[in-house]
Amino acid sequence: MRTFRAATSILLRTSQCSIPRAAQRIRLRPNPSIRPIPAIAVGSQARLYSQDAPPSKIYSFEDVKAFVEKPDPDRILIDSREPGELQATGTIPGSLNIPVTSKPDSFFITAEEFEERFGFERPSKVQEVIFYCKSGVRSRTAAALARQAGWDNVAEYQGSWLDWDKNGGAKEGGR
Repeated sequence: MRTFRAATSILLRTSQCSIPRAAQRIRLRPNPSIRPIPAIAVGSQARLYSQDAPPSKIYSFEDVKAFVEKPDPDRILIDSREPGELQATGTIPGSLNIPVTSKPDSFFITAEEFEERFGFERPSKVQEVIFYCKSGVRSRTAAALARQAGWDNVAEYQGSWLDWDKNGGAKEGGR
């Protein structure tokens, strides 16, 4: 048994020492015939072999305020914050809550599963869906997910809740 351990120890020591020496002897030279694979940067990630997603339509405080004052059944305002945030701050009147962080698959599930999960009908692909969150980051993610799931008429209120609250927009619920 001692002989086996000694042989194993010597073998491991030599193999560990030889790796750096081998790496020093090999020199890689660039090959001009090899070209990098084109990638499209999206946020902090690069996606290979995809197309640029069409940009969302961007709405301002005044636009969203007009939507709230005169609701349109072909336009749905979606709050992508978590339910706890809504209870603390309230929401923009008439908006629906579809939290993107805890339920990112919401637009990928069936209409029946969606209604069971949220208690209201999933927005149709014909309706314009306008996303907002607290500061505009999660709403951008939610809009991208909706586009990936097949919704074409996607928009964002980039100012989101912070802009709405700062400008004195009406609110529903909250403390």
